[in-house]
Amino acid sequence: MNASSRIAPLALYQEVAERLRERIFSHELPPGTWVDEQALALQYGISRTPLREALKVLASEGLVKLKPRRGCYVTEISARDLDEVFVVMALLEGECAATAARTADAAALQHLQEIHAELEAAAAAPDINRYFEANQAFHVALQQIADNRWLIHVVEDLRKVIKLSRHHSLSAEGRLEASLAEHREILDALLARDAGRAEALMRSHIRSGREALARIDDGRERAG
Repeated sequence: MNASSRIAPLALYQEVAERLRERIFSHELPPGTWVDEQALALQYGISRTPLREALKVLASEGLVKLKPRRGCYVTEISARDLDEVFVVMALLEGECAATAARTADAAALQHLQEIHAELEAAAAAPDINRYFEANQAFHVALQQIADNRWLIHVVEDLRKVIKLSRHHSLSAEGRLEASLAEHREILDALLARDAGRAEALMRSHIRSGREALARIDDGRERAG
């Protein structure tokens, strides 16, 4: 067996996993949906083997559940799940902010300021999608500055679970403006190299995101 034939199956199931991941995050495959393996294999023009390997990858990320004799289902995330995930996220992202405040060089701080300028512009538009992308970029930049590959790995997996939520925190009334104000404070703490304040502000920022999601859910329940 040559090198190319050994690599191809790996690339195939990874590509399938990424396509399914995108469909889950876009809620084309909503939480609780049964994954029709036969239909997907036909749609993608592949055998069941790479598809099942892809589903195992998604299961390891918490995005699907493999149930014996029942098949595969997109994970349903509960309010308790979100509460617990956000608690861990607050701890980890707080640590990233603290480390960044202590270790970021001038170029890294300049990069954070440039991303923040994009946040300001998106909020002024207002453009929630643009703001979301800039917000993600800001958090990723902090993780890269922290330079802890294990922390980054866990944060990435937790963010995938959060994306299973049916709502987005920025759609809550007043959340975009509040998020921007929080980011301004975090950036100020980073520029001042105040690690303790940066950590506390980031933890509060993450908790505020969870509270915004809860407000959306409460509003929909009352409307229903």
